Amino acid sequence: MKYSVDKQEKYALLQLDEPNLNSLIAPDLKSEFVFLRNEGVKNLILDLARVDYVDSSGLSSILTANRLWKGYGSFILTGIASPHVQKLIDISRLDSILNIKENMEEAINFVFNEEIARGMQGSEQE
Repeated sequence: MKYSVDKQEKYALLQLDEPNLNSLIAPDLKSEFVFLRNEGVKNLILDLARVDYVDSSGLSSILTANRLWKGYGSFILTGIASPHVQKLIDISRLDSILNIKENMEEAINFVFNEEIARGMQGSEQE
C-alpha cells in the first residue's frame, strides 16, 4: 500500500497514493488506522484525492476509522475527486455518517474548530 502520513500538532493527514481502495488495500489501511489511533493521533484526515475506485472492503476500512475516532477526536474524509467514489458514498448514505469536507483547508479548519469546542466542553466540566 502506497501512502504518506504527515503528522501535525493537532492532526495527522493520511494521503492514500493508490487508485483503488479495494480488498487488497483495505486490510493494510485498517492496520494503519489502528496504529495511528494507538499512537495517540487525536484527529485524522484521510485524503482520497488520488483514489478512483472504492469497493465494499474500502468502505469498511473508512467506517473502521470513523469508529476508532468516535468519542476520541475527529475523523475527516476529504479530497473526493472521483465521481465513482462520490456516488458510492451517496448511495450508501455515508455522507450522513462521515465528516466529509471538500478540500484540505476545510478539513483542517474543522479539526481546529472541533478542538476548540472540546476544550470549551472540558473547561465547563471542571
